Amino acid sequence: HPCKILSIFQGSLFSDQNPSEMDALCPSPPGPSRPQRNYERIGGRTGTSFCQTLIHLLKGNIGTGLLGLPLAVKNAGLVLGPVSLLCMGIVAVHCMRLLVKCSHHLSAKVNRPSLSYGEAMQYGMENVSWLRRHSHWGKRTVDLFLIITQLGFCCVYFVFLSDNVKQVVEAANATTFSCQINNTNQTQILVPSFDSRLYMLCFLPAVILLVFTPNLKYLAPLSLVANLVMTASLILIYFYSLTNIPHPINLPKVGRAKDYPLFFGTAIFAFEGIGVVLPLENKMQRPQKFTLVLYVGMGIVTFLYISLGTIGYMCFGEHIGGSITLNLPNCWTYQAVKLLYCFGIFITFALQFYVPAEILIPPVVARVSERWEIAVDLLLRTVLVIFTCALAILIPELDLVISLVGSVSSSFLALIFPPILQIVTFHTEGLSPLVTAKNAVISLIGLIGFLAGTYIAIEQIIARNSLKHEETFSSYMVQ
Repeated sequence: HPCKILSIFQGSLFSDQNPSEMDALCPSPPGPSRPQRNYERIGGRTGTSFCQTLIHLLKGNIGTGLLGLPLAVKNAGLVLGPVSLLCMGIVAVHCMRLLVKCSHHLSAKVNRPSLSYGEAMQYGMENVSWLRRHSHWGKRTVDLFLIITQLGFCCVYFVFLSDNVKQVVEAANATTFSCQINNTNQTQILVPSFDSRLYMLCFLPAVILLVFTPNLKYLAPLSLVANLVMTASLILIYFYSLTNIPHPINLPKVGRAKDYPLFFGTAIFAFEGIGVVLPLENKMQRPQKFTLVLYVGMGIVTFLYISLGTIGYMCFGEHIGGSITLNLPNCWTYQAVKLLYCFGIFITFALQFYVPAEILIPPVVARVSERWEIAVDLLLRTVLVIFTCALAILIPELDLVISLVGSVSSSFLALIFPPILQIVTFHTEGLSPLVTAKNAVISLIGLIGFLAGTYIAIEQIIARNSLKHEETFSSYMVQ
């Protein structure tokens, strides 16, 4: 399927009545209505194939988080970082498998063809007598964290776009066709321009117009192009990093303990593809093969994460930036890589934005008269985009925004909720003490990562802002 799906299938997570992005960009073949198709999908002609589902799973997990992993490895250390990424990948895949298992069990129990993440949590809580009255809060909580995650992705995109375009503009006069490595491996900034936050404001009108797109299927051709250029950009980044590793490598094997929570936030941000799992499985022609898709797809993702994180850190060392693109040399080939990746991220913004927009906007639009529906819809979209831009302007530090979003929301969706869901789902069917203990440990690790990662990220944000204000004040006094 030539469809751009990047953590976007969650549109189908919330209601069968709401159109999902998968429906918009990858329309199902004509035939029975959607609920019927879901019942008939096993062995039927409808649905996605093994390869299509695998591609969608890869798209749903590979984004800006991948580019931030070299800095994450720096925060953990050259040995501890890759080992931690491998462990986190194994745990993340296990939690995805738990979610699918619980969804199957609960959908059979309530006689539904498929369940969303939130619905699985709601029906799971109904198994526990003292939680039954409050089960609807399970769905609301999961949906809330999905909204926070998606809007967090949008904030990250604003910072990514501004940082990379700012660097290209400032180095434009000195950009050459020679890609020789310089002493710090960093693009030399020669012509200072305005603050990165002003670049975000420059992008704001274009992003607002982008999210006004009435139907996501109109973006499908652009999304295909975005996929291709981002893939080509990644290949070039790998090539440069591999061919420019300095020798000998004198980098710390284990990082500072204080920086490890930042590693956790960035890594879990990258691995937070759990929201795409159930919609993908629900759309599969032969969903009994989804477990194999999950293991193969996440195996590839984990390999990419570990390899780029390690190679990128080995190449750029202590100078590694919040995104590896910020370290690429000052030549037109790699300046083009930055701009092409920015184009891909720009198109992806509309797809990530779809999820919170579809949850938050329709209930409000339903309360106004028909003549005002379009105006209110566009106004709310504008307000939501301005909100994400304002958050990005408040925290214009790419590495810290990624770590904060990962720690706050991704840790709950990827690590904390799935083990709890298994405990409540099989509560009445006798879970072994070993399984219960394992689930408690995974959720506890997620909770500690959430608390420590959020605290350290906020502390670093405050420290960097204070330092910037001091530098600004000092330069003003000198003048």
